[in-house]
Amino acid sequence: MSDTGTTPPESGIFGFMINFSAFLGAATMYTRYKIVEKQNQTSYFSTPVFNLVSLVLGLVGCIGMGIVANFQELAVPLVHDGGALLAFVCGVVYTLLQSVISYKSCPQWNSLSTCHVRMAISAVSCAAVVPMIACASLISITKLEWNPKEKDYIYHVVSAICEWTVAFGFIFYFLTFIHDFQSVTLRISTEINDDI
Repeated sequence: MSDTGTTPPESGIFGFMINFSAFLGAATMYTRYKIVEKQNQTSYFSTPVFNLVSLVLGLVGCIGMGIVANFQELAVPLVHDGGALLAFVCGVVYTLLQSVISYKSCPQWNSLSTCHVRMAISAVSCAAVVPMIACASLISITKLEWNPKEKDYIYHVVSAICEWTVAFGFIFYFLTFIHDFQSVTLRISTEINDDI
């Protein structure tokens, strides 16, 4: 995936888009956190710490996305790969924890079919992240252009396919929140204290 944004001017566009996506992801995760927190106050279904741990892991994943965006694959491969590992692993764990929360809140706050869809997406992402990491760790050199006859070519292809699978898994997972978000109103309030 990072191969698409390694050289200028694509690297600037790639970095901007990934940073923007990380911001939107963090906003979505925080919104989901607040919704679950409020639902849990209405009818207790899960310990609040479980929801908080999910949020923290999700935000760490978003920080990983920022690292990926700002440290190009060829320029600083170790930092870039560390950010990618954070983004993908924390992101997958986030989806798994949110799927468990969805099942615990069923049927009052989520339909069983929504819970199944979320868990299926999480399972596919989890199944893809393992070979992605394994194959990426077997690649001996980081480069842009590959020849099918090279020894690490198959690892590169499998890793790339799994990487895209997990990335689209995150997108589809967030789309399952649409129904939840339509039924709430969020407000930002400001209070000025006179005693300052």
